[in-house]
Amino acid sequence: MRFKSGLVGMLAVVGTSILSAAHAVDSSSDMTSVSDFPKEFKAPAVERDYTKRVEMIPMRDGVKLHTLIMVPKGARNAPILLTRTPYNAAARIERSKSRSLVNTLALSDEEFAKAGYIRVFQDVRGKYGSEGDYVMMWPVRGPLNSAKVDHTTDTWDTIEWLVKNLSESNGRVGMIGSSYEGFTTAIALLDPHPALKAAVPESPVMDGWMGDDWFHHGAFRQMMLPYIYMQTSSREAGIYSGLGGDASRNTHDDYDTFLRAGSAGDYVRTYGFDQLPWVARAMAHPAYDAFWQGQALDKLLAARPSKVPTLWEQGLWDSDDIYGANQAWRAQKAAGKMDNNWLVMGPWKHSQVNGTGYEMGPLKWEGDTAKQYNRDMVLPFFEHYLRDGPDHKLPRVTVYNTGENRWEHFDDWPTACERGCATGMKPIYMSEGSTLSFDAPTGSGEQADTYTSDPAKPVPFIPRPILDPFSNMAAGSWNGWGDALFTDQRFVDGRPDVLTYETPVLTSPVGVQGIPIVDLRAITTGSDGDFVVKLIDVYPADYPNNPKMRGYQLPIAMDILRGRYRTSFEHPSAIPPNKPQQYRFELPNVNHVFQPGHRIMVQIQSTLFPIYDRNPQTFVPNIFNARPGDYQKAQISILRSKAQPSAVLLPLVK
Repeated sequence: MRFKSGLVGMLAVVGTSILSAAHAVDSSSDMTSVSDFPKEFKAPAVERDYTKRVEMIPMRDGVKLHTLIMVPKGARNAPILLTRTPYNAAARIERSKSRSLVNTLALSDEEFAKAGYIRVFQDVRGKYGSEGDYVMMWPVRGPLNSAKVDHTTDTWDTIEWLVKNLSESNGRVGMIGSSYEGFTTAIALLDPHPALKAAVPESPVMDGWMGDDWFHHGAFRQMMLPYIYMQTSSREAGIYSGLGGDASRNTHDDYDTFLRAGSAGDYVRTYGFDQLPWVARAMAHPAYDAFWQGQALDKLLAARPSKVPTLWEQGLWDSDDIYGANQAWRAQKAAGKMDNNWLVMGPWKHSQVNGTGYEMGPLKWEGDTAKQYNRDMVLPFFEHYLRDGPDHKLPRVTVYNTGENRWEHFDDWPTACERGCATGMKPIYMSEGSTLSFDAPTGSGEQADTYTSDPAKPVPFIPRPILDPFSNMAAGSWNGWGDALFTDQRFVDGRPDVLTYETPVLTSPVGVQGIPIVDLRAITTGSDGDFVVKLIDVYPADYPNNPKMRGYQLPIAMDILRGRYRTSFEHPSAIPPNKPQQYRFELPNVNHVFQPGHRIMVQIQSTLFPIYDRNPQTFVPNIFNARPGDYQKAQISILRSKAQPSAVLLPLVK
């Protein structure tokens, strides 16, 4: 009882104290009239190592472009590094709320921030904070653009303003950017401002019909339609905004979405994309006519080569823009401008150089290859031309060897002969028994392997479910799209509509270095059709160095040709049914060694869905408008006789 009474007494004392404290608080203010919002809150001053300027820079036609300028504290005679983007300039300087410029900018800007560069990001005309009208892949002034302004003039005017208004600068400007930002970097070279001293277009969109974002050899990349919606549905919508891209669907799997819609044109009309001017223009120009040719930057730059030192970058497994940089390099080489052009091709997927490059899916590289590129190649390149730094000493061409896991350096590229040259190109033939052989076939007659291509059951390009890659771009999710070019191909190997050929187990290394060329001889029962060819490295079943790679079928290069363009990209023609035809086209660049114990494989199929639209396999004037009845099964025969050999020409070096 004594304990209980003592406890009660203690509680009473505590309770009295609490009530006294509460009374003291109450006596200090009337709670009925108090808000937890202060009348004014002044955040403590934060000392940052940079200043941020927001400017609306006027163009020659009066339109003003929203521009963010990050200047290191105490900068003097600093170079300017400019990126022009449709992806929200403000988002490019918000990696963290840091006091440090190194941590505020994107990872790919780390070396430039450390080196004291003035970093500038600008919204292109018509996007986010910039005035004017936005045009997807805005053509240069001329037949396709009657205005007096374009991206080239906007860049000129921007650089003119920067060098006159940034007293901290040394008056020298470099440009850099990946994908669309690579396009805006490259297009500035058509009429470069004198202060533009160096440019680094990374995975640039150079020719959207031949092999970048919109088509590949005539096959339409229909899964880009949500991207167009995302970019053009409003001024503020885009990859880094969290807005746009998520068009309403009745399905979870885009394989079902596109299949149920019908043609690409039916999909457009179903989801209201026919309201988007860019989509209407693309549907009106399915062939490689003047509309697309007039926008091909590699050709425009070859006709008007610049003197600006330019470093072209390309990812060897770039699912979006695997064509542009190396084609621009080839065009400049043909124009005799190798002296101020360099090329780097690394073991990366699309825009991976903006992040880390230790690995790509299950593949592991020797260190952070993206950092090696930015630190050891790009920074010395800019330092030399923007600051009179030491000679960058870059080899003319730097390409990662994806079979021996190391960088290699070359004086030229490709190292083997290109289209139409037999020297240096070694055919590997489709042979009897689903084999590949370097020996030409000797059999006569109609030796062939046959499969049925059914548009109702197209071959998926990645394992299902296939999700819209643009529905969660703000969170950095590519939903499998970005991994497509190095996905293990066992998920389709064995399908009756996929032919597979492979060599015996290799006893010595086989090196390929350059551009493989597909040379198929085929018969189809249809009057149109597509041909997809994959060059694959098959890993051994026992691979203790990386157990995830056991038996892995690693694509080294793959691409597609729409059969109607087999003789002319500009003038399509029906395929004569049941008659042998030649289908010849280039695959993307390779620098790879097939190691002993591995096998070389080639897969052939007629659909790669839904990344590419289905060919109805019946010739129609415009596949965008194919009707349900136009989609027909076709029997495809890949010929492999002495008279009609099918092969992939390999740029063999070992």
